[in-house]
Amino acid sequence: MGPTPAATPLDDAFFDGLSRSIREVDAAETLPPACYTDAAFYAFETEALFNHEWLCVGRVDWVKDPGDYFTTSIIGEPIVVTRNRSNEIKAMSAVCQHRAMLVAEGRGNTRGFVCPYHHWVYSLNGDLVNAPAMERACGFDKKAVSLPSFKVEIWLGFIFINFDAEAPPLAPRLKAVEAAVANYDLANAEGLNPPMTGQFAWNWKVMFENNNDGYHANKLHRGPLHDFIPSELCSFPDAAEGDAGFLRYNGTTHPDASFNPTQKAVLPVFPKLTGQDRNRATFANIPPTLSLVMTSDMVIYLILRPTGPESLEQDTGILVAPGATETAGFQERLEMIMTSAGKIIAQDMHVDELVQVGLRSRFAVRGRYSWQEGAQVQFNRWLAPRYQKAWAKLKGGDSAKTAGPEVAA
Repeated sequence: MGPTPAATPLDDAFFDGLSRSIREVDAAETLPPACYTDAAFYAFETEALFNHEWLCVGRVDWVKDPGDYFTTSIIGEPIVVTRNRSNEIKAMSAVCQHRAMLVAEGRGNTRGFVCPYHHWVYSLNGDLVNAPAMERACGFDKKAVSLPSFKVEIWLGFIFINFDAEAPPLAPRLKAVEAAVANYDLANAEGLNPPMTGQFAWNWKVMFENNNDGYHANKLHRGPLHDFIPSELCSFPDAAEGDAGFLRYNGTTHPDASFNPTQKAVLPVFPKLTGQDRNRATFANIPPTLSLVMTSDMVIYLILRPTGPESLEQDTGILVAPGATETAGFQERLEMIMTSAGKIIAQDMHVDELVQVGLRSRFAVRGRYSWQEGAQVQFNRWLAPRYQKAWAKLKGGDSAKTAGPEVAA
């Protein structure tokens, strides 16, 4: 073992240096390794991004009927999402306002949320409706108690929440992405529930970048299950300043390519797709939590939920064309795709794990990009200004070179 590398301060120089990651792709550098490994940077990032950005938590069809609910968590915050009696989707903290017990687990249907510890009862709107044996508590008013609620926005059938009550709406900043994927009609796509949830020992950005990296496609995944999406057919539409998402296209060697041994769609094709749609794979990204992988017969959605500086959970779900599940042999055809996709995903998981190991090394540097990594620069252009704005706010707008917390190099 060599010596532990010296710590790098979170200071003006560190954040000014992030601008080198948002240059044109032929001149840009990767983010500093500390952005993927360090606890101090993760704590900063939690405030810079996750406390103020729109975070995908699930799909509308997970709460189809009044009383349906599901639970999730992100950056350590337990969340319950439900449909109330007025048919509105509500998102709230799942933490009882008495002794911090969680009022809900898993998913199901309920008339209200009963804390299993002391049986405080909350409505589907989060209002406290019963608190046993609290009549002797001085000044206690149950009408003043409720589960903290979050802003909710629905976009193409996906549920987004925001911890920031002053956050601007999401949809107006996703017009370009929405137009690009309009023919998939995602709001009416059929979801296969429940999603698969996995825990992974690497930074959430490692996962997000891998999801959008076409450069490795013909290298890591070389073979009949992936060769029909060659890296050299990738393209990266410009995202306007202020956009909340970005796109990557990858042309295919034939129409209706699909991840299975036949290389062709085996499930019904989304009916509104154009010839252009059917001759490429589309990757749509709404950072920091949602990535979409879109082929003619299937959309895979990935909901990323960081749990620490070097760990995350990810919900992986599938959308198909309306009525597709009723077609003959659907399960067998789906199995063809998932078996092939599973082999590709296993390769990605192995790489992600080892990238995280490498990022901890004192020999990890800020590397350079291939032209086939345009999506990484798009991601950097979403990230870096938010980091820099949050740093400026933290410093009170003072540009003095006063050092902040130190992060591992």
